[in-house]
Amino acid sequence: MITRRELIVVIGTGLLGMSRLGGTQPVRIPKVGYLSPVNMARDASRSEAFRQGLTERGYIIGKTILLESRYADGKLDRLPALASDLLRSKVDVIVAAGGSRVALAAKNSSTAIPIVMTNVEDPVALKLVASLARPGGNLTGLSAMIHDLSAKRLEIVRDTVPNVAVVAVVWNADYAEKREELELTQVAGKALGIKILSVEVRSPDDIESRLLTIPASRNVAIIALPDPVVNAVEISIIEFARKRQIPTMFSQRAPIDAGGLISYGPSYADLFRRAAFYVDKIVKGAKPSELPIEQPTKFEMVLNMKTAKALGIKIPQSILVRADKVIE
Repeated sequence: MITRRELIVVIGTGLLGMSRLGGTQPVRIPKVGYLSPVNMARDASRSEAFRQGLTERGYIIGKTILLESRYADGKLDRLPALASDLLRSKVDVIVAAGGSRVALAAKNSSTAIPIVMTNVEDPVALKLVASLARPGGNLTGLSAMIHDLSAKRLEIVRDTVPNVAVVAVVWNADYAEKREELELTQVAGKALGIKILSVEVRSPDDIESRLLTIPASRNVAIIALPDPVVNAVEISIIEFARKRQIPTMFSQRAPIDAGGLISYGPSYADLFRRAAFYVDKIVKGAKPSELPIEQPTKFEMVLNMKTAKALGIKIPQSILVRADKVIE
């Protein structure tokens, strides 16, 4: 007769054998690669929004999902190497947390690993995907649709600063899609009777000399077109504008918190939070090629009243009532 002790040994041995044969395989925790074109501090609000999106979908970061982050610190030539580094860490999906250069670096690194873009302006025109409805390939996510906002931003500047006659557009001439955005701003400027001055910046080292080409006048304003290089020099633009008493327009809130005058654009927090939806779908088995690309549905205007007062600008009531956030 088998004893109780012997029975326990037999059962235990059997369970161990089942485990070795795959009967009780450990659950694999999905790993997400996060590739940003800027530094950790500049990216903080966006990465936090992405984390919130994961939490809202029931994930516990570090326990039920892992994050592996890489930051290019504004040096876009580092992106391909950082994308390759994420692949070596065996991520299951890469979040391209920036514009087209980030998405392209991720896509060029692998045609197999799923990629979720967060705010590419026109992925179809850039040939990153076949269409918004059926992307094809291994890339999907969100479009920022920024080109369509060029005229809107110029109109807001005109309405905020009624005496504006010249708008200096700071843009990265090495970012091909920004040229179209500049041209759309020029078309809008012609219709509004505002002269558009092109201020080309190709690296952070250019910014001081290029800003000096902006005329010293009370009728000048600055619009900064977003991309990793221009984003990296936002503080320099804000400081220059403060000294020259020039109002500034940006596409997102962060530089307004830092002293810029006004911003208008897609809610980047909403885009990055929504990126978590795509990650969730993919780690549960969905194919990127079959996940339609979404366009932004939430836009926001942020106004810094401290800056307005320092500039001696009385903000029209029509702008105040439209602002989603007013920094006092």
